[in-house]
Amino acid sequence: MGENGRATGKIYATKAEIPLHLARLRDILDVPVLIPAAEHCLPCPTGSWGKDTPEPDRVHWACLLMGGFRFRFVSPVIVLQRLALLVMVAVSLLKTAQAAGPSVPSSLRPADPLNAAAVDHYYNLDHAAAVEDFEKIAARHPNDPFALNHLLSATLIRELYRMGAINTGDYANDSFIGSAHRPADPAQKERIKQLVAQAEKLENAELSRNPDNIDMLYARGVTRGQFAIYTALIERAWFSSLRNAVGARHDHERVLELDPAYTDAKLVVGGHNYVLGSLPFTVKVAAALVGLSGDKQKGIQYLYDAYHSGGETSVDAGMVLLVFLRREHRYADSLEVASALAPRFPRNYLLPLEQGNLLRAMGKLDLAEQQYRSVWQNGREGKYGFLHYELAALALGDLLRSEKKYAAAAAAYEQVGEVPNADPEFLQKANLGAGEMYDQLQNRDLAVKKYQAVVAVDSGNAEADKARRRMKEAYRE
Repeated sequence: MGENGRATGKIYATKAEIPLHLARLRDILDVPVLIPAAEHCLPCPTGSWGKDTPEPDRVHWACLLMGGFRFRFVSPVIVLQRLALLVMVAVSLLKTAQAAGPSVPSSLRPADPLNAAAVDHYYNLDHAAAVEDFEKIAARHPNDPFALNHLLSATLIRELYRMGAINTGDYANDSFIGSAHRPADPAQKERIKQLVAQAEKLENAELSRNPDNIDMLYARGVTRGQFAIYTALIERAWFSSLRNAVGARHDHERVLELDPAYTDAKLVVGGHNYVLGSLPFTVKVAAALVGLSGDKQKGIQYLYDAYHSGGETSVDAGMVLLVFLRREHRYADSLEVASALAPRFPRNYLLPLEQGNLLRAMGKLDLAEQQYRSVWQNGREGKYGFLHYELAALALGDLLRSEKKYAAAAAAYEQVGEVPNADPEFLQKANLGAGEMYDQLQNRDLAVKKYQAVVAVDSGNAEADKARRRMKEAYRE
């Protein structure tokens, strides 16, 4: 294991190393870990000792983590990636600890006349204006960690959006674990870390005077949760992300112990319970070794409690429910949440787009097509400003392609390029899709032009590799 929890590719551990690695997990996560004596370790369940392992005294990491059960091999890095990133989503997919809607609740902290405008900008994806508003609020309340957390959240989300890392569809399965997006701006990385340090300094100072200060426990949990998002999606540092996510859960569990009516804390605790309660058995065993457990149904209920509470995390809980209900194939329930949120934030194109995704998942393809076309048209009419609503055309092309309507799919993919300053990642995917559709339609010359356009945008990613293969050999479904 390299620095910051990054993978080194090692999938074996000697029996003598096992207690050392488990102790490292204990120290990193700050939770109890069972540390067995090396001579008490179970034999490899696959019977591979001395066969496909490099040396007879080496054990697969899978065998260590699975405690001797006969399941597929799982690297500890993969386990930590899945735990860290899923817990990060639980903390918040799109937002963390902000206000509940266009009518700002009186409990929003700190009280400031700019709150309403800041929240409206934030949830309608006007990131620059939101950051500017929250900067002013933080300047007027420099010793308030809630003000710093709001600014931290807005700054973090603005950068994740710029990187192309915010799309609920990415989190409907585990493919997001290996997803690569545009690199983060070094200046923004430093700003995020500065805000985290500043907020934690205030929170820890107050907690040193009164360890049961509920508001400070809650605020620190928010700060830790947002730093877990940062370390997972930007730094890709799994150990650090998991440790901060677990710290956020511990803080908010303590809040609920002290005040069970503090429903805002149920966002993080509910998210953790769902994630850890829904992991495959093999990963659950690995999580149990570091003292982590969960209850999926309790998690969903906690998220609904936070969603219906009208508190600061109401909308955040709704966003997380969108993802988790979709993962559970509860598409109708997820659609109900999306349909309730979308009218409240009319300039947020991601919510109506997610309605289309859910309709497609439900098999209501005609309604999904209508929804995608509606988002596209609203974008063309300026409803979403300069946001990347071209994602709707890409989704429409994918839908039509699945119905084998190749000409219509190609036309939809072509629309992405009509948008000024289209997202390069979306543009690449659209050109690749259009090229494949033209190959299906036997229009080889046009297909090759599209593949060349893919490589011209970025020659060093997976889409470009596919495009080069398509230039050599026509695509066929």
